[in-house]
Amino acid sequence: MSNADLLKELRIERHQRDDHDGGGGRWPWIVGAIVVVLLLLAGAGWMLLGHRPLPVQTAVAVTSASDRDAGAVLQATGYVTARRQATVSAQITGTLTAVLIEEGDHVKQDQVLARLDDSAYKAALDTAKAQAAAAHALVTQYQAQLAQNLRDATRQQSLAAQGLVSKQSAEQAVTLADSTRAMLVSQQKNALSADAQVTEAQVNFDYCVVRAPFTGVITTKDAQVGEIISPFSAGGGFTRTGVGTIVDMDSLEVDVDVNEAYIGRVKPDMSAEAVLDAYPDWKIPAHVIAIVPTADRGKATIKVRVALEQKDARIVPDMGVRVSFLEVKPQAGAQAPQGVLVPASAIVQRDGHSVVFVVEGGHVQQRVVNPAAQAYGELRLLPMAVKPGDSVVVSPPAGLHDGSDVQVEQGKS
Repeated sequence: MSNADLLKELRIERHQRDDHDGGGGRWPWIVGAIVVVLLLLAGAGWMLLGHRPLPVQTAVAVTSASDRDAGAVLQATGYVTARRQATVSAQITGTLTAVLIEEGDHVKQDQVLARLDDSAYKAALDTAKAQAAAAHALVTQYQAQLAQNLRDATRQQSLAAQGLVSKQSAEQAVTLADSTRAMLVSQQKNALSADAQVTEAQVNFDYCVVRAPFTGVITTKDAQVGEIISPFSAGGGFTRTGVGTIVDMDSLEVDVDVNEAYIGRVKPDMSAEAVLDAYPDWKIPAHVIAIVPTADRGKATIKVRVALEQKDARIVPDMGVRVSFLEVKPQAGAQAPQGVLVPASAIVQRDGHSVVFVVEGGHVQQRVVNPAAQAYGELRLLPMAVKPGDSVVVSPPAGLHDGSDVQVEQGKS
């Protein structure tokens, strides 16, 4: 290859030189564009993730004056029951001739409630009395006969001693007296048996009258005149087993079912308050009678008996009732504490202060509070900073702060 050819190979063409000079100027623009895109993506991610509403659970602040559960360590629902209740029935089978009760009647012990047809039982009683009278008449007859035989035996023995009658005649007189004495004893026992039959007939006759076993109120009337009543169920619906139901209203109490997981909070003689579903504004003082030592494994509950300390005609059996078991028995005339009650879990510490987070319009406001020293079960009293009806966040997450966006979970407010 000649020198001219070598020089030609080393020569740089104009278009190649232009491309080489221009490439160095485009790289800064490419890098800058990439940086801008990354910044935009970071900003969008911060907008999407940094402002996502936090899911929270809330509770409503209530006034202590209207909150029935202040001071309650546990609540349970149940029903009013009667410890003394009876379905009144006759002790014999018979046809009703009179029913003297209606629902709501107040009756006294031994008061007549109904009558049965007593004609057959009256006849049996009359027969028994007649047989008893005859038996006693025979007793009297044998007593007289025995007295005569004893006199005859004495006389015969005296004559036999004088030789005026034979010794055999005297012995026969004594034997006759002994026989009469035995017959008298037997007849006396027959008379006692006849008297017992009279007593039995009298009892059956008295069973024709149905009486109140104790003082109470008639809650149901289950039979009418003309129906057959029996202490045994004959089936078929043609025989009644009771005239009505009587309840001793002084024996009313409340039976509640307490979840076995919380039964440890309930103690015998513990103070409580009962609120009837029918009268929600009426708080009835109460106390625990006993914890029934058996559990319902189907419902995982244990029955607790609660005594009502007030008697009132408005309280009737089978009423629904809610019972609040109290830490301290409320004092009569005591003023309700001022402020609102919130769950204790709603109060958290932030920067050395007790605060709650109040939800308003999808945001939370952090409010400094000063909880009262006294606890009300799982509630705490806030004298100020929170109003009744405010929704407060329960168990606020650590990342929650003033102004955070929140989303209240359904069913938790």
